[in-house]
Amino acid sequence: MTQTNPQDYVIQSLLDTDLYKFTMMQTVLHQHPAAEVEYHFRSRNKQLDFSDCIKDIEAEIAHLCQLRLSEDELSYLGQLDYIKPDFIHFLRLFRLDQRFVHVSCENGELILKIHGPWLHTILFEVPLLAIISEVYCRRHHPNPDWVGARARLQDKIELVKSQPEYEDFRFSDFGTRRRYSRLWQQEVVMELAKQLPEQFSGTSNLDLARRLNLKPVGTLAHEFMQAFQALGPRLIDSQKMALEAWVHEYRGQLGIALTDVVGMDAFLRDFDLYFAKLFDGLRQDSGDPVEWTEKALAHYRKLNIDPRSKTFVYSDGLNMHSALDLHVRFREQCKPAFGIGTHLTNDIMSHSPINIVLKMTSCNGQAVAKLSDSPGKAMSDDEGYMAYLAQVFDVDISKVN
Repeated sequence: MTQTNPQDYVIQSLLDTDLYKFTMMQTVLHQHPAAEVEYHFRSRNKQLDFSDCIKDIEAEIAHLCQLRLSEDELSYLGQLDYIKPDFIHFLRLFRLDQRFVHVSCENGELILKIHGPWLHTILFEVPLLAIISEVYCRRHHPNPDWVGARARLQDKIELVKSQPEYEDFRFSDFGTRRRYSRLWQQEVVMELAKQLPEQFSGTSNLDLARRLNLKPVGTLAHEFMQAFQALGPRLIDSQKMALEAWVHEYRGQLGIALTDVVGMDAFLRDFDLYFAKLFDGLRQDSGDPVEWTEKALAHYRKLNIDPRSKTFVYSDGLNMHSALDLHVRFREQCKPAFGIGTHLTNDIMSHSPINIVLKMTSCNGQAVAKLSDSPGKAMSDDEGYMAYLAQVFDVDISKVN
Protein backbone atom coordinates (compact mmCIF):
# COMPACT_ATOMS: atom_id res chain seq x y z
CA MET A 1 0.00 0.00 0.00
CA THR A 2 1.11 3.56 -0.68
CA GLN A 3 2.64 5.24 2.39
CA THR A 4 0.87 8.17 4.03
CA ASN A 5 3.24 8.67 6.98
CA PRO A 6 6.59 10.09 5.77
CA GLN A 7 8.41 7.99 8.39
CA ASP A 8 7.13 4.82 6.71
CA TYR A 9 8.95 5.41 3.43
CA VAL A 10 11.94 3.18 2.77
CA ILE A 11 14.45 5.97 2.15
CA GLN A 12 14.58 8.73 4.73
CA SER A 13 17.87 10.33 3.72
CA LEU A 14 20.01 10.69 0.60
CA LEU A 15 22.83 9.34 2.75
CA ASP A 16 20.99 6.00 2.92
CA THR A 17 23.30 4.65 0.22
CA ASP A 18 26.80 3.29 -0.18
CA LEU A 19 29.78 5.57 0.36
CA TYR A 20 31.21 4.76 -3.05
CA LYS A 21 28.28 6.43 -4.78
CA PHE A 22 29.39 9.78 -3.33
CA THR A 23 33.10 9.21 -3.94
CA MET A 24 32.40 8.33 -7.57
CA MET A 25 29.96 11.24 -7.88
CA GLN A 26 32.62 13.70 -6.74
CA THR A 27 34.99 12.37 -9.40
CA VAL A 28 32.28 12.68 -12.05
CA LEU A 29 31.64 16.30 -11.01
CA HIS A 30 35.31 17.17 -11.40
CA GLN A 31 36.20 15.13 -14.48
CA HIS A 32 33.14 14.13 -16.53
CA PRO A 33 30.19 16.35 -15.57
CA ALA A 34 28.62 16.18 -19.04
CA ALA A 35 28.63 12.38 -19.43
CA GLU A 36 25.23 10.80 -20.24
CA VAL A 37 24.52 7.27 -19.03
CA GLU A 38 21.86 4.59 -18.89
CA TYR A 39 21.23 1.95 -16.24
CA HIS A 40 19.02 -1.12 -16.50
CA PHE A 41 17.48 -3.22 -13.73
CA ARG A 42 17.80 -6.99 -13.71
CA SER A 43 16.53 -9.66 -11.35
CA ARG A 44 18.75 -12.72 -11.26
CA ASN A 45 15.82 -14.61 -9.74
CA LYS A 46 13.55 -15.86 -12.47
CA GLN A 47 9.76 -15.41 -12.50
CA LEU A 48 9.44 -12.92 -9.66
CA ASP A 49 6.06 -11.17 -9.71
CA PHE A 50 6.21 -7.44 -9.03
CA SER A 51 2.68 -6.69 -10.22
CA ASP A 52 1.43 -5.99 -6.69
CA CYS A 53 4.51 -3.86 -5.91
CA ILE A 54 4.59 -1.37 -8.75
CA LYS A 55 2.37 1.33 -7.20
CA ASP A 56 4.33 1.28 -3.96
CA ILE A 57 7.63 1.42 -5.86
CA GLU A 58 6.40 4.44 -7.83
CA ALA A 59 5.31 6.20 -4.63
CA GLU A 60 8.67 5.45 -3.01
CA ILE A 61 10.53 6.88 -6.01
CA ALA A 62 8.43 10.04 -5.86
CA HIS A 63 9.30 10.44 -2.18
CA LEU A 64 13.01 9.76 -2.84
CA CYS A 65 13.07 12.57 -5.38
CA GLN A 66 11.81 15.05 -2.78
CA LEU A 67 14.73 14.49 -0.42
CA ARG A 68 17.54 16.98 0.12
CA LEU A 69 20.65 16.71 2.26
CA SER A 70 20.34 18.59 5.54
CA GLU A 71 23.03 20.94 6.83
CA ASP A 72 23.96 18.36 9.47
CA GLU A 73 24.38 15.73 6.75
CA LEU A 74 26.43 18.08 4.60
CA SER A 75 28.60 18.92 7.60
CA TYR A 76 29.19 15.22 8.19
CA LEU A 77 30.25 14.69 4.57
CA GLY A 78 32.49 17.72 4.75
CA GLN A 79 34.36 16.21 7.68
CA LEU A 80 35.47 13.25 5.53
CA ASP A 81 38.92 14.35 4.45
CA TYR A 82 38.53 13.09 0.87
CA ILE A 83 35.31 15.06 0.24
CA LYS A 84 36.03 18.49 -1.22
CA PRO A 85 34.30 21.82 -0.47
CA ASP A 86 33.05 22.45 -4.01
CA PHE A 87 31.31 19.05 -3.96
CA ILE A 88 29.56 20.00 -0.72
CA HIS A 89 28.34 23.23 -2.35
CA PHE A 90 27.01 21.21 -5.27
CA LEU A 91 25.26 18.73 -2.96
CA ARG A 92 23.60 21.58 -1.08
CA LEU A 93 21.58 22.21 -4.25
CA PHE A 94 21.20 18.60 -5.32
CA ARG A 95 17.95 16.66 -5.66
CA LEU A 96 17.26 13.47 -7.62
CA ASP A 97 15.08 14.08 -10.67
CA GLN A 98 12.20 11.66 -11.25
CA ARG A 99 12.19 12.43 -14.98
CA PHE A 100 15.31 10.29 -15.36
CA VAL A 101 13.60 7.15 -13.99
CA HIS A 102 11.32 5.00 -16.15
CA VAL A 103 9.52 2.20 -14.34
CA SER A 104 6.76 -0.17 -15.39
CA CYS A 105 5.58 -3.74 -14.93
CA GLU A 106 4.87 -6.20 -17.75
CA ASN A 107 3.36 -9.59 -16.93
CA GLY A 108 4.80 -9.34 -13.42
CA GLU A 109 8.31 -8.41 -14.62
CA LEU A 110 9.68 -5.14 -13.26
CA ILE A 111 11.05 -2.92 -16.04
CA LEU A 112 13.29 -0.14 -14.72
CA LYS A 113 15.62 2.12 -16.69
CA ILE A 114 17.50 5.25 -15.71
CA HIS A 115 18.71 7.62 -18.39
CA GLY A 116 20.29 11.03 -17.95
CA PRO A 117 23.45 12.87 -16.91
CA TRP A 118 25.77 10.61 -14.94
CA LEU A 119 26.25 13.34 -12.35
CA HIS A 120 22.51 13.53 -11.73
CA THR A 121 21.67 9.82 -11.90
CA ILE A 122 24.54 8.16 -10.06
CA LEU A 123 22.79 8.29 -6.68
CA PHE A 124 19.71 6.39 -7.88
CA GLU A 125 21.11 2.84 -7.88
CA VAL A 126 21.39 1.85 -4.22
CA PRO A 127 18.22 3.51 -2.86
CA LEU A 128 16.17 2.15 -5.78
CA LEU A 129 17.40 -1.38 -5.12
CA ALA A 130 16.71 -0.95 -1.39
CA ILE A 131 13.20 0.26 -2.24
CA ILE A 132 12.51 -2.66 -4.57
CA SER A 133 13.83 -5.20 -2.05
CA GLU A 134 11.87 -3.79 0.91
CA VAL A 135 8.63 -3.30 -1.02
CA TYR A 136 8.86 -6.85 -2.37
CA CYS A 137 9.49 -8.20 1.13
CA ARG A 138 6.57 -6.21 2.56
CA ARG A 139 4.24 -7.62 -0.06
CA HIS A 140 5.44 -11.21 -0.27
CA HIS A 141 6.99 -11.88 3.17
CA PRO A 142 5.19 -9.56 5.60
CA ASN A 143 5.55 -11.73 8.72
CA PRO A 144 9.19 -12.75 9.14
CA ASP A 145 10.45 -14.95 11.93
CA TRP A 146 12.11 -12.21 13.99
CA VAL A 147 12.99 -14.55 16.84
CA GLY A 148 14.79 -16.85 14.43
CA ALA A 149 16.46 -13.96 12.58
CA ARG A 150 17.85 -12.51 15.81
CA ALA A 151 19.00 -15.96 16.94
CA ARG A 152 20.87 -16.46 13.64
CA LEU A 153 22.49 -13.04 14.00
CA GLN A 154 23.64 -13.97 17.48
CA ASP A 155 25.03 -17.27 16.17
CA LYS A 156 27.14 -15.33 13.65
CA ILE A 157 28.43 -13.07 16.39
CA GLU A 158 29.28 -16.02 18.64
CA LEU A 159 31.08 -17.71 15.73
CA VAL A 160 33.39 -14.71 15.37
CA LYS A 161 34.02 -14.73 19.12
CA SER A 162 34.69 -18.45 19.25
CA GLN A 163 38.32 -18.85 18.10
CA PRO A 164 41.54 -16.96 18.91
CA GLU A 165 42.50 -16.93 15.21
CA TYR A 166 39.45 -14.74 14.54
CA GLU A 167 40.68 -11.89 16.75
CA ASP A 168 42.19 -10.04 13.79
CA PHE A 169 39.23 -10.80 11.49
CA ARG A 170 37.78 -7.56 10.08
CA PHE A 171 34.46 -7.21 8.27
CA SER A 172 31.98 -4.50 7.31
CA ASP A 173 28.29 -4.28 6.46
CA PHE A 174 27.71 -4.10 2.70
CA GLY A 175 24.01 -4.96 2.87
CA THR A 176 21.99 -1.86 1.95
CA ARG A 177 20.82 -2.72 -1.54
CA ARG A 178 19.24 -6.12 -0.79
CA ARG A 179 18.22 -5.68 2.83
CA TYR A 180 14.94 -6.92 4.23
CA SER A 181 14.23 -3.44 5.54
CA ARG A 182 15.89 -0.21 6.63
CA LEU A 183 15.06 -0.86 10.28
CA TRP A 184 16.41 -4.42 10.21
CA GLN A 185 19.71 -3.28 8.70
CA GLN A 186 20.00 -0.69 11.45
CA GLU A 187 19.35 -3.30 14.14
CA VAL A 188 21.93 -5.67 12.66
CA VAL A 189 24.59 -2.97 12.39
CA MET A 190 23.96 -1.73 15.93
CA GLU A 191 24.27 -5.24 17.33
CA LEU A 192 27.46 -5.97 15.43
CA ALA A 193 29.04 -2.70 16.55
CA LYS A 194 28.04 -3.38 20.16
CA GLN A 195 29.18 -7.00 20.41
CA LEU A 196 32.14 -7.06 17.98
CA PRO A 197 33.78 -3.64 18.41
CA GLU A 198 37.19 -4.89 17.24
CA GLN A 199 36.16 -7.13 14.33
CA PHE A 200 33.33 -4.97 12.95
CA SER A 201 35.04 -2.28 10.89
CA GLY A 202 32.04 -0.21 9.83
CA THR A 203 29.37 0.03 7.16
CA SER A 204 29.12 1.11 3.54
CA ASN A 205 25.88 2.91 4.46
CA LEU A 206 26.62 6.59 5.01
CA ASP A 207 23.43 7.29 6.95
CA LEU A 208 24.11 4.51 9.46
CA ALA A 209 27.77 5.49 9.71
CA ARG A 210 26.78 9.07 10.54
CA ARG A 211 24.05 8.28 13.05
CA LEU A 212 25.86 5.40 14.79
CA ASN A 213 29.34 6.97 14.75
CA LEU A 214 30.85 4.20 12.63
CA LYS A 215 33.47 4.26 9.90
CA PRO A 216 32.01 4.59 6.38
CA VAL A 217 33.59 2.00 4.09
CA GLY A 218 33.97 1.97 0.30
CA THR A 219 35.87 3.27 -2.72
CA LEU A 220 34.57 2.67 -6.26
CA ALA A 221 32.15 0.36 -8.10
CA HIS A 222 31.89 -1.40 -11.44
CA GLU A 223 30.12 1.50 -13.14
CA PHE A 224 33.17 3.73 -12.74
CA MET A 225 35.40 1.30 -14.60
CA GLN A 226 32.67 0.57 -17.15
CA ALA A 227 32.11 4.23 -18.04
CA PHE A 228 35.69 4.61 -19.18
CA GLN A 229 35.01 2.07 -21.92
CA ALA A 230 33.21 4.99 -23.58
CA LEU A 231 35.11 7.98 -22.20
CA GLY A 232 38.50 7.34 -23.74
CA PRO A 233 39.97 7.05 -27.22
CA ARG A 234 40.95 3.35 -26.94
CA LEU A 235 38.93 0.59 -25.34
CA ILE A 236 42.06 -1.37 -24.47
CA ASP A 237 43.20 1.53 -22.25
CA SER A 238 39.90 1.95 -20.38
CA GLN A 239 40.94 0.25 -17.14
CA LYS A 240 44.18 2.22 -16.94
CA MET A 241 42.29 5.45 -17.63
CA ALA A 242 39.79 4.73 -14.86
CA LEU A 243 42.55 3.96 -12.36
CA GLU A 244 44.44 7.12 -13.39
CA ALA A 245 41.29 9.19 -12.93
CA TRP A 246 40.82 7.77 -9.45
CA VAL A 247 44.42 8.48 -8.47
CA HIS A 248 44.12 12.01 -9.82
CA GLU A 249 41.03 12.65 -7.69
CA TYR A 250 42.08 11.04 -4.41
CA ARG A 251 45.90 11.25 -4.44
CA GLY A 252 46.47 8.02 -2.54
CA GLN A 253 43.28 7.91 -0.48
CA LEU A 254 40.50 5.35 -1.04
CA GLY A 255 43.06 3.07 -2.62
CA ILE A 256 41.24 -0.21 -3.21
CA ALA A 257 40.95 -1.19 -6.89
CA LEU A 258 38.08 -3.32 -8.22
CA THR A 259 39.34 -6.18 -10.36
CA ASP A 260 36.50 -7.93 -12.18
CA VAL A 261 34.93 -5.51 -14.68
CA VAL A 262 36.63 -7.40 -17.51
CA GLY A 263 38.02 -10.22 -15.39
CA MET A 264 40.97 -10.67 -13.05
CA ASP A 265 43.46 -11.79 -15.70
CA ALA A 266 42.80 -8.76 -17.90
CA PHE A 267 42.89 -6.49 -14.87
CA LEU A 268 46.29 -7.74 -13.73
CA ARG A 269 47.74 -7.13 -17.19
CA ASP A 270 46.92 -3.43 -16.70
CA PHE A 271 47.75 -3.30 -12.98
CA ASP A 272 51.46 -2.73 -13.41
CA LEU A 273 54.10 -1.67 -10.88
CA TYR A 274 52.91 1.94 -11.01
CA PHE A 275 49.36 1.10 -9.97
CA ALA A 276 50.42 -1.69 -7.63
CA LYS A 277 52.45 0.82 -5.63
CA LEU A 278 49.81 3.56 -5.75
CA PHE A 279 46.84 1.44 -4.62
CA ASP A 280 46.55 -0.02 -1.12
CA GLY A 281 44.94 -3.22 -2.35
CA LEU A 282 42.28 -4.97 -4.41
CA ARG A 283 38.61 -5.96 -4.13
CA GLN A 284 37.25 -9.36 -5.20
CA ASP A 285 33.58 -9.38 -6.27
CA SER A 286 33.22 -12.44 -8.49
CA GLY A 287 34.84 -15.75 -9.29
CA ASP A 288 36.59 -18.22 -7.02
CA PRO A 289 38.05 -16.18 -4.11
CA VAL A 290 40.88 -18.66 -3.50
CA GLU A 291 41.93 -18.65 -7.15
CA TRP A 292 41.62 -14.84 -7.20
CA THR A 293 43.80 -14.51 -4.11
CA GLU A 294 46.49 -16.79 -5.47
CA LYS A 295 46.63 -14.72 -8.66
CA ALA A 296 46.83 -11.47 -6.70
CA LEU A 297 49.56 -12.79 -4.40
CA ALA A 298 51.59 -14.04 -7.35
CA HIS A 299 51.19 -10.71 -9.17
CA TYR A 300 52.45 -8.65 -6.23
CA ARG A 301 55.39 -11.01 -5.68
CA LYS A 302 56.28 -10.83 -9.37
CA LEU A 303 56.46 -7.05 -8.95
CA ASN A 304 58.66 -7.47 -5.84
CA ILE A 305 55.93 -6.06 -3.60
CA ASP A 306 55.24 -7.81 -0.31
CA PRO A 307 51.51 -8.68 -0.43
CA ARG A 308 51.43 -8.61 3.36
CA SER A 309 51.42 -4.82 2.97
CA LYS A 310 48.27 -4.92 0.81
CA THR A 311 44.58 -5.16 1.73
CA PHE A 312 42.47 -7.75 -0.08
CA VAL A 313 38.76 -6.96 0.23
CA TYR A 314 36.30 -9.80 -0.42
CA SER A 315 32.69 -8.86 -1.17
CA ASP A 316 31.14 -11.57 -3.35
CA GLY A 317 28.12 -13.22 -1.72
CA LEU A 318 29.93 -14.01 1.51
CA ASN A 319 28.53 -15.60 4.62
CA MET A 320 30.29 -15.57 7.97
CA HIS A 321 31.71 -19.07 7.57
CA SER A 322 33.16 -18.44 4.10
CA ALA A 323 34.66 -15.12 5.21
CA LEU A 324 36.28 -16.66 8.28
CA ASP A 325 37.68 -19.53 6.20
CA LEU A 326 39.30 -17.07 3.79
CA HIS A 327 40.64 -15.05 6.70
CA VAL A 328 42.35 -18.04 8.29
CA ARG A 329 43.70 -19.27 4.96
CA PHE A 330 45.28 -15.98 3.82
CA ARG A 331 45.80 -13.77 6.89
CA GLU A 332 49.55 -14.54 6.96
CA GLN A 333 50.00 -13.59 3.29
CA CYS A 334 47.98 -10.37 2.99
CA LYS A 335 45.62 -8.15 4.99
CA PRO A 336 42.18 -9.67 4.30
CA ALA A 337 39.02 -7.63 4.90
CA PHE A 338 35.42 -8.55 4.18
CA GLY A 339 32.24 -6.82 3.06
CA ILE A 340 29.22 -8.96 3.94
CA GLY A 341 25.82 -8.01 2.58
CA THR A 342 22.65 -10.05 2.22
CA HIS A 343 23.81 -12.71 4.70
CA LEU A 344 23.62 -10.02 7.39
CA THR A 345 20.73 -7.81 6.30
CA ASN A 346 18.30 -10.26 4.69
CA ASP A 347 18.84 -13.58 6.43
CA ILE A 348 15.13 -14.11 7.10
CA MET A 349 14.36 -17.82 6.93
CA SER A 350 10.77 -17.34 5.76
CA HIS A 351 12.08 -16.48 2.30
CA SER A 352 15.13 -16.48 0.05
CA PRO A 353 16.41 -12.94 -0.63
CA ILE A 354 15.85 -11.64 -4.13
CA ASN A 355 19.03 -11.11 -6.14
CA ILE A 356 18.64 -7.81 -7.97
CA VAL A 357 21.06 -5.44 -9.70
CA LEU A 358 20.91 -2.08 -11.46
CA LYS A 359 23.91 -1.70 -13.77
CA MET A 360 25.22 0.86 -16.23
CA THR A 361 24.64 -0.32 -19.79
CA SER A 362 25.70 2.72 -21.84
CA CYS A 363 27.72 5.92 -21.55
CA ASN A 364 27.56 8.80 -24.01
CA GLY A 365 25.38 6.68 -26.29
CA GLN A 366 27.90 3.85 -26.47
CA ALA A 367 27.37 0.40 -24.97
CA VAL A 368 29.43 -0.52 -21.91
CA ALA A 369 29.59 -3.90 -20.20
CA LYS A 370 30.73 -5.86 -17.18
CA LEU A 371 32.20 -9.27 -18.00
CA SER A 372 32.83 -10.49 -14.42
CA ASP A 373 34.68 -13.61 -13.26
CA SER A 374 31.46 -15.52 -12.50
CA PRO A 375 29.14 -17.05 -15.12
CA GLY A 376 25.79 -15.27 -15.09
CA LYS A 377 27.05 -12.00 -13.58
CA ALA A 378 27.97 -10.40 -16.90
CA MET A 379 25.83 -7.36 -17.66
CA SER A 380 25.17 -5.74 -21.03
CA ASP A 381 22.26 -5.00 -23.35
CA ASP A 382 24.44 -5.44 -26.42
CA GLU A 383 25.77 -8.96 -26.99
CA GLY A 384 27.81 -7.82 -29.96
CA TYR A 385 29.60 -5.20 -27.87
CA MET A 386 30.17 -7.68 -25.04
CA ALA A 387 31.80 -10.09 -27.49
CA TYR A 388 33.97 -7.26 -28.83
CA LEU A 389 34.98 -6.24 -25.30
CA ALA A 390 35.95 -9.83 -24.54
CA GLN A 391 37.99 -10.00 -27.76
CA VAL A 392 39.84 -6.77 -27.01
CA PHE A 393 40.77 -7.91 -23.49
CA ASP A 394 41.42 -11.52 -24.53
CA VAL A 395 38.64 -12.95 -22.37
CA ASP A 396 36.87 -16.25 -23.14
CA ILE A 397 33.28 -15.04 -23.57
CA SER A 398 31.91 -18.55 -23.01
CA LYS A 399 33.08 -18.41 -19.40
CA VAL A 400 31.17 -15.24 -18.48
CA ASN A 401 27.75 -15.90 -20.06
